[in-house]
Amino acid sequence: MKEKLEKAKKIIKENNQEHLLQKYDELNETNKEELLDEILDLDFKQISELYSNTNKEFKYDNNKIKPINYVDKSKLDKATKEMYDKIGLEKIKNGKLAVLTMAGGQGTRLGHNGPKGTYDLGLSSHKSIFEILCDTLKDAQKRYGIYVNWYIMTSKENNKATVDFFETNNYFGYPKDKIIFFKQGRLPMVGEDGKILLDENGMIKLAADGHGGVFESMDRENIIKDMLEKSIEWVFIGGVDNVLVKMVDPTIIGLAETKNVLAAGKSVVKANPQEKVGVFCRRDNKPSVIEYSEISKEMSEATDENGELIYGESHILCNLFNIKAIQEISKKKLPYHAAHKKTNYLDRNNNIVKAESPNAFKFEAFLFDAFESLDDMAIMRVKREEEFAPVKNAEGVDSPETARKLYKAFFKL
Repeated sequence: MKEKLEKAKKIIKENNQEHLLQKYDELNETNKEELLDEILDLDFKQISELYSNTNKEFKYDNNKIKPINYVDKSKLDKATKEMYDKIGLEKIKNGKLAVLTMAGGQGTRLGHNGPKGTYDLGLSSHKSIFEILCDTLKDAQKRYGIYVNWYIMTSKENNKATVDFFETNNYFGYPKDKIIFFKQGRLPMVGEDGKILLDENGMIKLAADGHGGVFESMDRENIIKDMLEKSIEWVFIGGVDNVLVKMVDPTIIGLAETKNVLAAGKSVVKANPQEKVGVFCRRDNKPSVIEYSEISKEMSEATDENGELIYGESHILCNLFNIKAIQEISKKKLPYHAAHKKTNYLDRNNNIVKAESPNAFKFEAFLFDAFESLDDMAIMRVKREEEFAPVKNAEGVDSPETARKLYKAFFKL
């Protein structure tokens, strides 16, 4: 450990981050080792570049943004729908589909102490979000006669609690060997002065690297290898908080196969031009998602000859990727976006700074940035009331109340 300590001291001095060892002597042996390992694993050059980019204002050229074609699931003629479904069903029944749920978050915004997936939606059954998602897989098993492999991406903070929850609930009746947990990547949080922050215990303050980090995590945690060994071809990747998600959907698989593309995404029509959602588009002729903050008022309100929004296909984090695309994307570094956040941290005098306003930067990769590495992808519009009931906020829009209402209406409860 002495050799490791000397090496760490040298690295942090070279990078002007000597404060990272300020509480080292007070740590127990396990935490000392962990801190040294984290320092030696850090890419200080990357952190420095990410911090320097926080001062840059990114402008997008709206002239390079064009609408993207989509297929409306509800308007498919019978023959086309049957063709897509037949292709998709064959893939599902032959074990070529896996589903992946990104569940690294805590339920803090919902006032819930624990992983978001363990949150009780407030149904009379008292089902958690995880059980609701598992129900869709059990329903698929009844329909198609196969247990689809379920990969769940947790975080260091919630992995144990998540696994324990599944154990306690006997995996909700789903085969234990069909569920694989793996952890999301993390990046240090950085203060407004560019210094890497320490948490209250003197350890590096690490935060999840965003849903775009899923590909790198899949590679690092040998999930891609596992999928290849199981001859999986398609992976549905979604967030944990959509209680109407349809993870096993033959139609979208058939659409992607027919169009000969390596990815597909589901969309719902924007509720109104001002809705704060990212929308599918083509940027520099590549599939992309444009954030609501990037698009001009004129573009967000523009309509076609049928009166529909030209940029109206909301990205709802329901995406299908071919394993070949995942392999390629996992080898590349998706861009990181800085978010100005409130956080408590340990200052240079070992005093805990309590945040009252944004005082630090968190860096996250966005899954939709992966689309721009593809030549094309398929977009399938679905109905909000059938496939999109997110649980994000404690009250108001996208809250347990709205999700519960949509869920109960769909299942006629």
